[in-house]
Amino acid sequence: MFVLTNFLLATATVLQLVLTFYIWIVIARALISWVNPDPYNPIVRFLYNATEPLLYRVRRLVPFFAGGIDFSPLIVLLVIYFLQFFLVQSLRDLAFAIR
Repeated sequence: MFVLTNFLLATATVLQLVLTFYIWIVIARALISWVNPDPYNPIVRFLYNATEPLLYRVRRLVPFFAGGIDFSPLIVLLVIYFLQFFLVQSLRDLAFAIR
C-alpha cells in the first residue's frame, strides 16, 4: 500500500506545482494585456497560446460587464484555487487515509 500512498502524494504535489505555475502564467497574461505588447515577442506568444484556450471558453460563458472589463482571468484563477484546495488536498488526505 505504501506504493499507492507515495503515488498519490507525488500526484498531488505535481498537480499543485502545475496549478501554481499556471496561476503565474494567467497573472502575467493579465498584466501584459494592460500594455500594448509586441505580438511577435516569443514570451507574449507563449503567454497567449498557454492561456487563450481556457480564457476563450470562460469568455463564451461569462459576458462582459462593467464597461467591457474582462473577468475571465479572475474566474480562471478562482477555479484554479478551488482545484488546489479541493482536489490536491483530497488526494493528500486519501493518501494519508490509505497509509
